[in-house]
Amino acid sequence: MQHFDDTSAPNSRREWLKKASLMGSALLAGHAPEAAPQPKAPVVRRIPISVSSYSYWHFTPEKFPIENVIDNAARLGFDGVEVLHRQMADESIAYQNKLKRLAFDSGLSMPLLSIHQNFLQPDLAKRKADIEHTFKCINIATQMGIPCVRMNTGSWGTIKNKRQTNYYQTGIEPPIEGYTDEDGIKWVIDGMGECLKYAEKAGVVLALENHWGLSSNTDYLLRMYNALKSSPAMGLNVDTGNFVGEPYSGLEKLAPYATIVQAKTYYGGGTFYDKEMDYTRIGKIFQKANFKGFVSLEFEGKEDPNTAVPKSLEVLRKAFTYTIG
Repeated sequence: MQHFDDTSAPNSRREWLKKASLMGSALLAGHAPEAAPQPKAPVVRRIPISVSSYSYWHFTPEKFPIENVIDNAARLGFDGVEVLHRQMADESIAYQNKLKRLAFDSGLSMPLLSIHQNFLQPDLAKRKADIEHTFKCINIATQMGIPCVRMNTGSWGTIKNKRQTNYYQTGIEPPIEGYTDEDGIKWVIDGMGECLKYAEKAGVVLALENHWGLSSNTDYLLRMYNALKSSPAMGLNVDTGNFVGEPYSGLEKLAPYATIVQAKTYYGGGTFYDKEMDYTRIGKIFQKANFKGFVSLEFEGKEDPNTAVPKSLEVLRKAFTYTIG
């Protein structure tokens, strides 16, 4: 018969009891044994995407109702609606409240009110009138719960029909005779400065856009932005389509300062000009800049928006959904 040496059995039992006792003491003291570190799950950042009411109306005589834009945006899965001021049926409080309630009931934000004003006017009284117009629009944004207003530098007005010239290929608009771009830059800074004081009190951001005019020169635009950035109400609206030639180098320069982005698409050919847009590349530019704000679709093509807007949303949703980590 084979014999087994079990002299070590008591020692084994003692070791087991010792370990169990130590573990129990640790648990009573509130110290659990450390678990093996788990790998972090990747984070998906889904940039919110709104649609500009401009996508359904390109300044034709009959306005497309903003109420219908809100209905379409909710049905298609947008996160918000950008309101074009010139597209509003009127400026009554009742109408503003109607749009605000409709957006709220539809689960949509209204991140941006796009307005027009022109600081490139030698006549001080005309510049003052556009400053007052901006004050009025800030009040509209406040009433509607819109946190940001799109601003322009304006235009010299020396090219009367831009679509019949090479303006969109060069971005060059000569100043009014007797004045220079430096005069215009000063007027923009002064005019925006007045508007920013009003916006600060209202809690509204004013986002200056690269909207042709002086702002087609990105160096000019950043000079104006940097002169005003000390204001908590100062922002930058980066439009992906408003660049001379390819947009990517300009976007890389502006993306780090972007408060909000307007993303152009041109299905059916551009209304004003055609431009190829690689949104996979554009999305990576804004991801690198750590942009987290709204992207607002501005469909500016000739195709029916009922087909072009859903296609545009699909492209933007893919381009502006990032995996981090």
